[in-house]
Amino acid sequence: MTDSKETARETEGEIELDILGQVCPACLLVVLQTINDHRAELKSGKTRLVIKTDHRDSTRTIPESAGKMGYDAAVKKKGNHYEIIIGKG
Repeated sequence: MTDSKETARETEGEIELDILGQVCPACLLVVLQTINDHRAELKSGKTRLVIKTDHRDSTRTIPESAGKMGYDAAVKKKGNHYEIIIGKG
C-alpha cells in the first residue's frame, strides 16, 4: 500500500486514524495493521484507537474484526463521517 492516504496521529491515551475516502478491504487492512502495531498499548487499556471513516461497510467489518481480537468497539455517526472507537475488551 504505497499510495495509501491514511494518517495516524498519536496523543496521550489515543491514536487517531483518518481513513476518510478509503474503501474496504483497504480500510480493514489499515486498521488491523494499526491494531497490531499498538497491541500492547490497546490491551493495557491505556490507549484507544479512534478511526474516522466515511465508508459505511467499515462500520460493520472493523468492529466485527476488533471484537474477534478481544477488543470493544463502538460506532458513532459524526456529521458526514463515522467514528469507530476501539479499546480494551
